[in-house]
Amino acid sequence: MKRDGKIRMAHGSGGALMHELIAEVIVGRLGNPVLDALDDAADLTDLTGETIGRGRIALTTDSYVVQPLFFPGGDIGTLAVAGTVNDLSMKGAKPSYLTLGLIVEEGFSIADLERILDSIASTAREAGVVIAAGDTKVVEHGTVGGVILNTAGVGVIPEGVVVSGERAEDGDAVIVSGTLGDHETAILVARESLRLDEVIESDCACLNGLVEVVLGACPDVHVLRDPTRGGLGTTLNEIASRAGVGITVEERAIPVERKVKVVCDILGFDPIYMANEGKVIVVAPAEDADGIVEAMRAHPLGRETTVIGEVGGRRGVYLRTAVGGTRPIVMLEGVQLPRIC
Repeated sequence: MKRDGKIRMAHGSGGALMHELIAEVIVGRLGNPVLDALDDAADLTDLTGETIGRGRIALTTDSYVVQPLFFPGGDIGTLAVAGTVNDLSMKGAKPSYLTLGLIVEEGFSIADLERILDSIASTAREAGVVIAAGDTKVVEHGTVGGVILNTAGVGVIPEGVVVSGERAEDGDAVIVSGTLGDHETAILVARESLRLDEVIESDCACLNGLVEVVLGACPDVHVLRDPTRGGLGTTLNEIASRAGVGITVEERAIPVERKVKVVCDILGFDPIYMANEGKVIVVAPAEDADGIVEAMRAHPLGRETTVIGEVGGRRGVYLRTAVGGTRPIVMLEGVQLPRIC
């Protein structure tokens, strides 16, 4: 990683280089028991012992640099709220409050800024969260691609809910809530102005309602993760590494829309590594899988929920192919597509 001492785009891809950067440069200097868990949100009660009512405090933060700012299925404002809400939800928390930092270029269209803010407001209302604080900075033209957004989110983890990447166990089922790769493919098509017969829309959505359904069906869910940067392949590797387990998924069971697969085939991308912004991976005891799937399919964001694999076997992540072979799914090494969130 430190061969030339420079940061590369691949260090922000969500893959192996980014994990090395976080582990060797960032967490090595800032680490503590809460940060070291490297979950999507922090359980502050583990650090402070403080609670809110009958729950524990959860905190997350994120920054959004997507290009283009507007894309089929959403925009940077929709993405910022949904991404922050989802990170809290992946800890089992009920999101409550968000902060919003705006970094805007000189010369940026006020009409476009208003459009982004309207998306932020409507997505926040849909998720039931309040934008409680914010900050605005204006920077020189040409420095941030128009607008960059930074958020923080606060939520409450209900009593008895313990969700973490390290809780995956042998025998657990691996469940996904729907088709994979929609967001990154939509960004790719919009950015490159590709002409397609069918529109591909981002799956950008707030998942807190769906996660509430999951926890209602199985309060002892072990892991919740949204497969954003690096997609399903990288996210499963994170879980396997954190828990010290093996995970095998069935190629035939992985849901990918035909039009997404066509674009990936033409351009040489692997849908397993394509980012999503409105899907959740659930790892839970196998005996609860049928009930979880049934409950998720009754929710608008989980109609295509399916079991795609199981936890067990030798450490790592493996794909059982359609022809009956098995191959490893390694963590994404380089940059498949930059600035997708």
